[in-house]
Amino acid sequence: MANQCASPLLDAFHRTLLPDLDQDCKELSARGRFMINPSNVFDQSVEAQSIEFTFNIEKTSEMLDADTSLKYSRGVASPLGVSVAENGINFAVFSRHATRVSLCLSKCEREDNQQMDDGMLEVPLDPQINKTGDVWHIYIEGLSQSGIVYGYRIDGPQGWGQGHRFDSSVILLDPYAKLVSGRKRFGDVSDKMSKFLGTYDFTSPPFDWGPDYKLPNIPEADLVIYEMNVRAFTADGSSGLDPDICGSYLGVIEKIPYLLELGINAVELLPAFEFDEFEFQRYPNPRNHMINTWGYSTMNFFAPMSRYASSGGGSLVASHQFKEMVKALHNARIEVILDVVYNHTNEADDDHPYTTSFRGIDNKVYYMVDLGNGAKYMNFTGCGNTLNCNHPVVMELILDSLRHWVNEYHVDGFRFDLASVLCRGTDGAPLDAPPIIKVRAYLLVSFLDVFNASQGDCSMKGSFATRVSGSADLYQAIAKDDVLSRCKIIAEPWDCGGLYLVGKFPNWDRWAEWNGRYRDDIRKFIKGDCSMKGSFATRVSGSADLYQANKRKPYHSINFIIAHDGFTLYDLVSYNYKHNNANGEGGNDGCNDNYSWNCGFEGETNDVNVLSLRLRQMKNFHLALMISQGTPMMLMGDEYGHTRYGNNNSYGHDTSINHFQWKLLEQRRDSHHSFKYFLNVKDVTWHEDNWDNHESKFLAFTLHDDQFGGDIYVAFNAHDYSVKVTVPSPPQNKQWHRVIDSNLESPKDFIPEGILFTNPCYNVAPYSSILLEAKP
Repeated sequence: MANQCASPLLDAFHRTLLPDLDQDCKELSARGRFMINPSNVFDQSVEAQSIEFTFNIEKTSEMLDADTSLKYSRGVASPLGVSVAENGINFAVFSRHATRVSLCLSKCEREDNQQMDDGMLEVPLDPQINKTGDVWHIYIEGLSQSGIVYGYRIDGPQGWGQGHRFDSSVILLDPYAKLVSGRKRFGDVSDKMSKFLGTYDFTSPPFDWGPDYKLPNIPEADLVIYEMNVRAFTADGSSGLDPDICGSYLGVIEKIPYLLELGINAVELLPAFEFDEFEFQRYPNPRNHMINTWGYSTMNFFAPMSRYASSGGGSLVASHQFKEMVKALHNARIEVILDVVYNHTNEADDDHPYTTSFRGIDNKVYYMVDLGNGAKYMNFTGCGNTLNCNHPVVMELILDSLRHWVNEYHVDGFRFDLASVLCRGTDGAPLDAPPIIKVRAYLLVSFLDVFNASQGDCSMKGSFATRVSGSADLYQAIAKDDVLSRCKIIAEPWDCGGLYLVGKFPNWDRWAEWNGRYRDDIRKFIKGDCSMKGSFATRVSGSADLYQANKRKPYHSINFIIAHDGFTLYDLVSYNYKHNNANGEGGNDGCNDNYSWNCGFEGETNDVNVLSLRLRQMKNFHLALMISQGTPMMLMGDEYGHTRYGNNNSYGHDTSINHFQWKLLEQRRDSHHSFKYFLNVKDVTWHEDNWDNHESKFLAFTLHDDQFGGDIYVAFNAHDYSVKVTVPSPPQNKQWHRVIDSNLESPKDFIPEGILFTNPCYNVAPYSSILLEAKP
């Protein structure tokens, strides 16, 4: 069950309605990159002595500065991305299969960058000089330490059947770019075809987190999650904010008082990595009227979404304001969890490719391709491509990205979208012990062990044997990682290829999971399906059938009834069917198994009886969520009854369908505490002798609080008729007080302090729930 932090949420609602090891080692050894001791990717510096020689030529470019002479030298292979050294900048990019690489440079971010590549300085890299293993690199002395836009023009084999997709006509975004330059304002149609390239800044002072700043470090058992979208939270004019900050990181800051009143202590932000909201409009198609507002189409895994900056401030402003947002949330003791999409990218498929980065840099490495079927993309994501997560190079990218967001931006955790993709090998087959999940430390330690042993270092014999035999001493190192160990890590334990791992995700006692079984079973019982009482009781009790193994706890179950995809809570009780015609896909998109019930009428109605029933059902769902063992998560807007008018896949609507409607909010109140353990015989009494009756849709139980004597009696009636129940005797020296009766009209439906209830029986109305609290 949730803890004390959940109670204001409950209150507010009722008033407002995450290949084999030896093969990996071979891959890493073959790269040759680790001849140089790999620096931490956050150390944005290069040792001057590592530059071995310089070219005997100098080049100038009007695009950079007519008065500046640039001096080129070999550079170094690590770290990947851009790093600063003395009077110059080092560039390094991985591409195993490339035959030609040129670094492209332009001066400063421009207001209109549609023609960013026009006149860019192009510096060809010599593979005999500017390449170490599979990493291409160059050092440029005299180049500005900020205000430069850069990318790569890369060519290589044209064998599509072998998995290559090189296209030298495209200037590519550096996968390790920490900032991305592109369109300045979200949804600016005048800049629809904007190009996205890397940029950097080594001149700004470090961000000031403040002398009294500290991380919230909220125990997982106490977490109450609010899933929200940065832009949609304040984009609507009803937010009352200055138009310049509506839909921005700063807009979230302005609404922190509301989040505190709501009672949550963690926000789970829909993807906030750089993405192109106009990706659907780049070619004629049925979806070219839509704007990507959810952001599940990552372009770069290191840069914050630049168009969430206020006033079109650009990438550097976005980086600063993201930190301001995290700082403000932390100062309010609210943690920040990022929804991260390491399963696919924005580059789509071969029919309509959107080549921006990985595809043109080394498609065969970064994506899963079926070499037995013309090297077509394996599509386990429903988005055209699947990231090759368990390839050593991609594993390293993912881990570097995660650490970047923890070190640089102080985020508290990650929710991994379609996390079952992380459990697939490079051939797409499921793995029992996927390296990206299971092994972390060998990426920091065994790289050098294996490489040094392969070079004949006798002292490495024992270490080498340990690594290739399975690195058993390192298997659970992700839980001990100096950077990631403090983070919450949450898996969406399924993918679009049918790998459903709810309760079976390779967790190592660290990973929590979105509990899809909880969502479905709670929905079915409360809407009145038969044979669901036992399953409902199991889910409310903490899903011990899924999570009571090894050292896992109830909080490893992220309990949710509603999430960003699917019906909102209001639509769950208002629609039997999805209504997705506005998406342009003929109603074929979105889930068909919603387990919803419209309470007697499909969609909007003025029928008072239908509306009353819908309100009761919404309260029933929320009460079930708040009293269940585990970590509760609710969706932005469900607290006031947000509707998407039956659209259960609203990813492409930058309108009121997704935007938080502040004018619909009502006054908020305080409420009760709840629990955090698997329920056992001592914790709960089931007032039930009718378990075998598949027609029974009534369940009542008492949650015991031996320490404080504050027992709670809860009853759910999913029948279409009233059920009269005998209320058990309260603990000694206590009396029952009615806190919730979802059948009553507001404000009588929820009285935080409770109303004394002395009757021996309670008539529980149809499709309603009650909660009684034992108090002196």
